[in-house]
Amino acid sequence: MKILPVEKIRQADAYTISHEPIADIDLMERAAGQLFRWIKKRVDKSHRFFVFAGLGNNGGDGLATSRLLTEAGYDVSVYVVRFSDKNSDSFQINYDRFLEFGNNKLHDLKKDEPLPEIGEDDIVIDALFGSGLTRPVKGFPGEVIHHINSSPALKIAIDVPSGLFVDACSTASDGKIVRADYTLTFQFPKLAFLMPENDAFAGSWHVLDIGLHEHFIHDVKVNNSYVLRQDAAYILRPRKKFSHKGTYGHALLIAGSYGKMGAAVLAAHAALRSGVGLLHVHIPKAGYAIMQTALPEAMLSIDRYDNYFSDIPELSMYNAIGIGPGLGMQHQSQMALKLLIQQFKLPMVFDADALNILAENKTWLAFLPHYSILTPHPKEFERLAGKWNDDFERLKKQREFAEKYQVVVVLKGANTSICTPHGDCYFNSTGNPGMATAGSGDVLTGILTSLLAQGYVSVEAALLGVYLHGLAGDMATKKRSQEAMIAGDIIEWLGKAFQKLY
Repeated sequence: MKILPVEKIRQADAYTISHEPIADIDLMERAAGQLFRWIKKRVDKSHRFFVFAGLGNNGGDGLATSRLLTEAGYDVSVYVVRFSDKNSDSFQINYDRFLEFGNNKLHDLKKDEPLPEIGEDDIVIDALFGSGLTRPVKGFPGEVIHHINSSPALKIAIDVPSGLFVDACSTASDGKIVRADYTLTFQFPKLAFLMPENDAFAGSWHVLDIGLHEHFIHDVKVNNSYVLRQDAAYILRPRKKFSHKGTYGHALLIAGSYGKMGAAVLAAHAALRSGVGLLHVHIPKAGYAIMQTALPEAMLSIDRYDNYFSDIPELSMYNAIGIGPGLGMQHQSQMALKLLIQQFKLPMVFDADALNILAENKTWLAFLPHYSILTPHPKEFERLAGKWNDDFERLKKQREFAEKYQVVVVLKGANTSICTPHGDCYFNSTGNPGMATAGSGDVLTGILTSLLAQGYVSVEAALLGVYLHGLAGDMATKKRSQEAMIAGDIIEWLGKAFQKLY
């Protein structure tokens, strides 16, 4: 699913209006119908609604939705926040339509007038400002937002929480922003929703299809996308009847050190459960019995040192290599990693201590095989790319890093972001906080290494692997709970995750 910036959202609206064709006010009515249906499905008529409407089209959406709710028998009070003497044409039409009810539920709210008391069983609908906001909200509208946030009511934002910028950082200023429990956004996710700094504002967000023109959506060029099930399913290749283990590649995992063999076991187990035909695991001597016992399906390459990685095996037989889980930072390990980069020319997966070693030897980054996959968490990425002031700047750094070094950067976290050498970024739709547990990243390394070995190109492997990793975590959560989940549960549910995509 494409993520459109504000100017292209406007273009999508305009294209739909001219090519469907449909009047602007009727497109607004279509959006209001989707909002109404979402609310009606989840909220009964025992709750009072307080709708705060601005003077633009977002306010028009709020007024149209209020009219539909009122017609359906809901108790709806609308407060039009008169911070200006100008309003949009579509706002005015919906304002007049609501007046036709002839009730006393429509109020014009002006500066210094008392704001309504809102109870904990009430519901607030925020329709003050939409995606076109260009400056921080202060003054009278800011006071209204403060009043909304201070209320104990459940809060629903239309399209975008008022005060939130869609394509830029909102938290750097002292403007007011609605803290929504739910955001009902139109047609496309907004980039701001995918930034950790905005979680407190967007809440649980949902995309409502308002029927913008399919031709425009298909043709419009964007560099941000949201990965859904159909996207991952399109990548997944069915297995052929006469295939054999050689068909699905030979992978090498370099992992583990004294006291950290669990990371190697998790990565190897995940690689095997992700379909690789053959797997070698290069481990220090101390891990031999552990790995042979835990995973008899894996073949072993034994390092000359007892406790850590220090040399590389013959590499010609491998289709892909993953390195890093539990590796350690010893000098011999660093020199062996440098030699590996020099000798292996196919894309590799770099994780954990392999990334930390690269962060201490940044000149090596230029020699990484193109289209290698790097899987840092935010702190590891900071060591590689430097500090950032906000999440939009962090995304910019991630995109630039991927382009500069011609690698795929998988920045782990909620809605894991995947930036490609071409500057495209994809945000994952699966996963949950239960996956914030030791070993979860090692499992991802195993999955990605396995997919690379099977012949998936790097971007495909990253998109599919991250989606499957999160999907397996979502399935495990339903069985285990977020609190009780461990990394091994993700591996346990990988098979079900694959089945979900068939």
